[in-house]
Amino acid sequence: MGEPETKRARLEQNEVKDMLDFDQATQKSLEEIDKVQSEIDSLNEQASEEILRVEQKYNQLRKPHFEKRSNLIKNIPNFWVTAFVNHPQVSRILGEEEEECLHYLTKLEVEEHEDIKSGFRIRFTFDSNPYFENTEIVKEFQLGQFEPTSTTTEIKWKPEKKPDKLANGKSENAPKSFFEWLTDNSDPASDDLAEVIKDDIWPNPLQYFLVPDLEAEAEDDGDSEEGDENGEDEADE
Repeated sequence: MGEPETKRARLEQNEVKDMLDFDQATQKSLEEIDKVQSEIDSLNEQASEEILRVEQKYNQLRKPHFEKRSNLIKNIPNFWVTAFVNHPQVSRILGEEEEECLHYLTKLEVEEHEDIKSGFRIRFTFDSNPYFENTEIVKEFQLGQFEPTSTTTEIKWKPEKKPDKLANGKSENAPKSFFEWLTDNSDPASDDLAEVIKDDIWPNPLQYFLVPDLEAEAEDDGDSEEGDENGEDEADE
């Protein structure tokens, strides 16, 4: 809610000069409007603080449910890689080599800082795998500073196992691959994929894991309708 204060500061700097251009009645009304606007801005700031406290409370209440869900997901092979492959934005940047790496991803967690506005971290937990030594890779965002920053755990790739796009460098104008995104911290203020993981996939990954089943049902329905039409045609003959 910092923007109203900035606009108001500009108004205060120029209001005396600007109001000289109006007649007395209009000037008085403008001054009253400005006072009311100050009251609205103050309420907006209070609302923002209360919303933050409520969100912090429910983050704590959600934690045991997220942990229970994570433990259940461990029983389902390839859950997270399937959810990623089925997500329209993630799948666009996920190469075949990277998809193979993500078959060893067993747990995904998003952890918001206690002060939600200050940042969050995305934690990837892996089984032992032939691609890298890490069992955990964390990408963390610090957003409460004047300039947002992010950091990523160094990935210790095994010999000749780094994906080609990382090993050979990105081609000009080519989109980032998944692991390029994971290791790139050049523009944390505009990290759309991090927001997708935090605000879309993490809250409900099941909807993306189940996409193939929904598509299969749609195909079955289509086949059934086609069969009905064929049956009707034969009956007409």
